[in-house]
Amino acid sequence: MKKDKVHHNDFIVDRLTNSIVNRISGDSFPTEVSLLTKTDLKEIQKRQGWLFNWKNELKSAGREVYKLTIVNNPTIIQGLTSLTVKNDHVLIHLIENAPFNRGKDKLYEGVPGNLVAYACRLSFQRGSAGFVSFHSKTNLVEHYIKTLGAYHFGGHLMVIDTDSATKLVDKYFKS
Repeated sequence: MKKDKVHHNDFIVDRLTNSIVNRISGDSFPTEVSLLTKTDLKEIQKRQGWLFNWKNELKSAGREVYKLTIVNNPTIIQGLTSLTVKNDHVLIHLIENAPFNRGKDKLYEGVPGNLVAYACRLSFQRGSAGFVSFHSKTNLVEHYIKTLGAYHFGGHLMVIDTDSATKLVDKYFKS
């Protein structure tokens, strides 16, 4: 049996927002998260600035790939995440901002926080009490503790518990 490669996440939670915020205007835009489709793949390729091979993620057994878009603007993907729903938690394999949402000149803030909050919400919906895990690069462990309320379980493993998940879900999802 082929063992999945563990990716050490290096997404930066730039800001916890109520949705995503345009850095130029300061306007906040409500978002929605939906499953990535094969049709979406033509828009998210390395030649367009995406860092990961999302086609492979979409084909990986047991993984669900989600896209974050602005409500009423479903064709422009703001960010992506690859998740596996386990018996007792949701595992985040990858999170990636759209190329225009990275670096000092990014267009929107709040994308990674929004995607982590969605993983927490999915964990609640699937009966796992909000528990989420992911593997972090060593230099970002403290960042995830401070911004997401995650716990460091040794090595690269980070866990978000029910309390921290509740705060994230309440921040991003009002329903």
